Amino acid sequence: MTSPASTAAPSPLRGRRAVARVPRPRSTLTRGSGIALGASVLWLSVLVLIPLGAVVAAAASGGWAGFWAVLTNPQTVAAITLTVTQAALVTLLNIVIGTAIAWVLVRDSFPGKRAIEVIIDVPFALPTIVAGLVLLGLYGPRSPVGVDVANTKAAVFLAFAFVTLPFVVRAVQPVLEQLDPDVERAARSLGASGTQTWTRVLLPALAPAIAAGAAMSFARAVSEYGALVLISGNLALRTEVTSVRILTYVENGQLAQAAVVATVLLVIAFLVLITLDIIQRRVARRG
Repeated sequence: MTSPASTAAPSPLRGRRAVARVPRPRSTLTRGSGIALGASVLWLSVLVLIPLGAVVAAAASGGWAGFWAVLTNPQTVAAITLTVTQAALVTLLNIVIGTAIAWVLVRDSFPGKRAIEVIIDVPFALPTIVAGLVLLGLYGPRSPVGVDVANTKAAVFLAFAFVTLPFVVRAVQPVLEQLDPDVERAARSLGASGTQTWTRVLLPALAPAIAAGAAMSFARAVSEYGALVLISGNLALRTEVTSVRILTYVENGQLAQAAVVATVLLVIAFLVLITLDIIQRRVARRG
């Protein structure tokens, strides 16, 4: 005789556990998606991976002794230090100012708003050498506003700030447009202060966009050439940046040395990208 316990239906908990043990498929790619993925990887390899690999290979062609000789060259060290320092400072400025500009453009209405929207995108459309000419005319020896920063570190900072202005703004703006202001009002009604609302509600949502904009801003700054080549003066050990240093090596036929400097910039860019990604993940998790 069968006992009641043996004929009882399995508990919902057991059913859920059984379902949880079902392994997930390793891939959900269809044939069409697989072809598209293969074509994308091939195109990415041709445009990015193979050229970057060639640069690294060229840098390693002179061996560790040649690599170290380039890195310890005082002129190269000064160029890398100046470029990375000014790019980092400009990125920090863009994080604050860019987020503030995006906030104003999304949350407020005022006369001239459309004009500001257009002006922000000017660095995207303007050739960088033209930007350098404009900066030289406005902040050079014949400055109509009485500000002459030509041939100084301030000129490098100014050129970097000009070409990187839109990145954080355009990265943060769409995210702000998707955020519901009622969430902020609800947080305030529950007793949260302005600082708590910003750190616990807004910042976790904006952190990925801010990090993405900051990464693009830094990467653009360390690779900039045209906007600063006129106003910085390219003075060795003073205002020479890495892009100019690389060009000097190339013009002298020292391709391996140029590849070494380019590889160093590549490593720095990767480290910055990874660091910003870790920061935005921790901020989002904390929120």
